[in-house]
Amino acid sequence: MKQVIFYILLILFLAGCSNVPHNTGIEKSIFSIVEDKNNSEIRINSLTTFDWEKAFIFTPYSTQEGIEEQLGVNFNDPSDIDWRDDIYLLVFLNDDKVVQYIEVDRQGADFTIEEKKHLTPSDDLITIERY
Repeated sequence: MKQVIFYILLILFLAGCSNVPHNTGIEKSIFSIVEDKNNSEIRINSLTTFDWEKAFIFTPYSTQEGIEEQLGVNFNDPSDIDWRDDIYLLVFLNDDKVVQYIEVDRQGADFTIEEKKHLTPSDDLITIERY
């Protein structure tokens, strides 16, 4: 009986884990850009080395339901952004599948994409608003 419970818990744990790559390289690049107070924008496509069609940025405290609704696909948010105010979450899609995500450290700034719903490789501007 203990083995059955163990395997059930293991399956549930593994099902909850995200298999989407967490791109820490882009995180470091963005950190350096934001760290320089002379920068007021980020061109995200210049930092990527993978194929993507859309990128969505989520503010602190975004809910799991809101993230999935905006993405239009299932995505188990590994960052727990719904409980956090120290990061923004950037999620990249290609062929309607999540292919990468990054956690953008706020560093005394907010990040906006103006009135757009998402970014594209040709329209990839993120504005840095410092506070």
